[in-house]
Amino acid sequence: MKITVEANIKAPIELVWADWNDPRAVEQWNTPSPEWHTPRASIDLREGGKFSTRMEARDGSMGFDFEGVYSRIELHRVIEYGMADGRQVLVEFIAGPDAVTVRETFDAENVYPAEHQRQGWQAILDSFARHVENHA
Repeated sequence: MKITVEANIKAPIELVWADWNDPRAVEQWNTPSPEWHTPRASIDLREGGKFSTRMEARDGSMGFDFEGVYSRIELHRVIEYGMADGRQVLVEFIAGPDAVTVRETFDAENVYPAEHQRQGWQAILDSFARHVENHA
């Protein structure tokens, strides 16, 4: 099963792309809610390159690593990657006259309900949109 989330971001494509792919920016926006944070991120943005982020609850009660390998990169257009658990993700950057639509389509996992996964990924994408628009 595939799940899709998207956000329209009022910023230039160059800024959207840069903030998506800069580990220091990812540490600032990669959170579904204020109770979470990303203390570290690494990105090797090239086909065959790896990425890794660590998301943790601010109270230290839990955390997890999110990592994978890039399989396709098209500057300002597409990023595809495989996650460590084998699921695939497609991220599309669609530049319009006033905004950039960022659309993520990913394979659902079997642990949590699909709607829970969609809400979590959407919350993180919304956090990304706020981050970019706040300094556009």
